[in-house]
Amino acid sequence: MRSAFSSKTARTGARLPIGRLLACAALGLSLTACDTLSSLNPFGKDDEYKPELVPDVPAANLYNEGLALLAKNDYPEASKKFDQIDKTYPRSEWARKALIMKTYASYEGGEFSESINDARRYLTLYPNGEDAAYAQYLLAMSYYREVPDVTRDQERTEKALAAFQELVERYPRSEYAEDARFKLQVLRDQLAGKEMEIGRFYLERRNYTGAINRFRDVVSKYQTTRHVEEALERLTEAYLALGVVSEAQTAAAVLGHNFPDSPWYKDAYKLLQSGGHEPREDTGSWISRAFRGFSRTVGLGG
Repeated sequence: MRSAFSSKTARTGARLPIGRLLACAALGLSLTACDTLSSLNPFGKDDEYKPELVPDVPAANLYNEGLALLAKNDYPEASKKFDQIDKTYPRSEWARKALIMKTYASYEGGEFSESINDARRYLTLYPNGEDAAYAQYLLAMSYYREVPDVTRDQERTEKALAAFQELVERYPRSEYAEDARFKLQVLRDQLAGKEMEIGRFYLERRNYTGAINRFRDVVSKYQTTRHVEEALERLTEAYLALGVVSEAQTAAAVLGHNFPDSPWYKDAYKLLQSGGHEPREDTGSWISRAFRGFSRTVGLGG
């Protein structure tokens, strides 16, 4: 047990506050005389000063208490308990363990910003720690859980994508890598969906150049998503509207070559035929170059 008094004071049994002892010495009074000077006592008879005893709680005990709180789904209190270890035993092995558990508790409690901060701190302090891959996973998942619908700003989606990509690159053999790869596909599909939404908006308003730029991003960056077929068909529409027939033919030809059974190819083919044209690939086109070596990965939704 630790006392607010010094060890010497504890041995003598003295109970006066240190300030009072100094006052007595300054007045040249004995302790007996000093005891009669009630004005020097800041406490009443019923509120006598007693030293506060602060128990030494071993880190292991605090850690187990935190685990028990986690088992009860009391994430805020568990987080506080692990934080106490981090502050009381800094840079210890218990502090390292507590920090990753605090990151987990914050994540499970829906405190995603706190979880992100804790995960980043763990990765800064223990970049080669045994739980570094898990910290990176919790970081990515905290962003992932806040991914908005496709109509809203996708900043969190982009951050989740970057965090999962870092996980795959830095810890390719970790137990979290497989799930990270799956979620990367989900996130790419989300970002492609956002580009498609904006592209359709421009296309409806006959802003063909703006639409082409958005569909081009989908074709160039998100080829393995379910949106790429529609993007190629929309490029056929937009290029035909601008009178750039060669690019329209190429978009349709690439679509037909890679997705011959796609309903989007049927639409593109009909659209070209209505203008007296056929799908024909220009191998010098950016569309053709984008699909060289393309290997289709079945995206979400088939």
